[in-house]
Amino acid sequence: MRPRTSWRRRLVVFSLFAALLALWLPASSHVRAASLLQRFASPEAPGPLGRVARQPIQERDFPLPDTRARIYLPLDVKRPSGIVLVHGVHYKGIDEPRLERFARTIAATGVAVLTPEVRELCDYRIEPASIDTIGLAAQALSARLGGKAVGVMGLSFAGGLSLIAATEPKWAPSIAFVVAVGAHDDLGRVLRFFTSNRAPRPDGTVEELHAHDYGTAVLAYSHVEDFFAPEDVEAAREALRDVLHEDFDGAKARAAALSPAGAAKMKHVFDHDVAPMAAELDAEIARLEPGFAAVSPSAHLAAIRVPVFLLHGAGDSVIPASETEWLAHDTPRGMLRDALVSRAIEHVELEGTPGIGDRLKLVHFMAEVLDAADDER
Repeated sequence: MRPRTSWRRRLVVFSLFAALLALWLPASSHVRAASLLQRFASPEAPGPLGRVARQPIQERDFPLPDTRARIYLPLDVKRPSGIVLVHGVHYKGIDEPRLERFARTIAATGVAVLTPEVRELCDYRIEPASIDTIGLAAQALSARLGGKAVGVMGLSFAGGLSLIAATEPKWAPSIAFVVAVGAHDDLGRVLRFFTSNRAPRPDGTVEELHAHDYGTAVLAYSHVEDFFAPEDVEAAREALRDVLHEDFDGAKARAAALSPAGAAKMKHVFDHDVAPMAAELDAEIARLEPGFAAVSPSAHLAAIRVPVFLLHGAGDSVIPASETEWLAHDTPRGMLRDALVSRAIEHVELEGTPGIGDRLKLVHFMAEVLDAADDER
């Protein structure tokens, strides 16, 4: 969700269009959505559009068992709807600046936003325990808002986990809808993409796309004991953590303590050279395969009974957009409200210089999400 200056500049023409639209439809969810996106791209968005549905908000810590959480409340809305916004795989969790800005922007439209910290995702692990954290957060926000069900918006791997949470009987009554942004359908298929640069689609075709370089580091870090000798495990874990935290000087310093064999393997990670490790990585994926169903929506979506919204960046190199095609394929008929693969975003970030058509489709998607939230008000 990192804004680009060029993207903001190209919003000017559309902002004028949306400002004119606001004169005709001041309560329109499309205008609120356009304002939300403009203010996310530029928090000090000038002009009429930047002032549409801009509520003052209050931020404070929110009590959740065994984890941190933060709530963003619109102050001038008596009975706001609610959305649980779940961060992706990132060590900063709920303190990640882009997530904080997105939460504030949504809350300013009149929606209460709760951001729970998912410890496993902060440590670059995709595990079933995260599903309960997401479900518990939805239950807690629902209770805080008087018992009405709330939406859940999951980013990256949290999108897939949020879909699974909505299928579980103990959490489903608290969840009104799910928005999965840049999400996975099958964890094993995504991990194999990291080693092969191939993304199969439901129609049998395969997209050739260079996978993001950090995928190898994530897999090696989450199962470091399977890739390094016992005497190298601790130093390797610390070096890989530094890589994922983008502290590359620290990673190289820690790697100095590795054995010659361990140092050679770590150099492949530093150099983003997957080929020498591909066979070993594929063998590890095969070994872990039996556990992937627990954290893959493909094994659970048949049971979902709430509206589903899917959004994906067309050029996503972390989780390929083909995964949203699979999610759309696996979601029961009648539950899929919208599935948009957009050139306006990449993974979960505003990116590039999309055309007016792409921007309008993104505004329409967000308007549908805001409408779904309003339905629970």
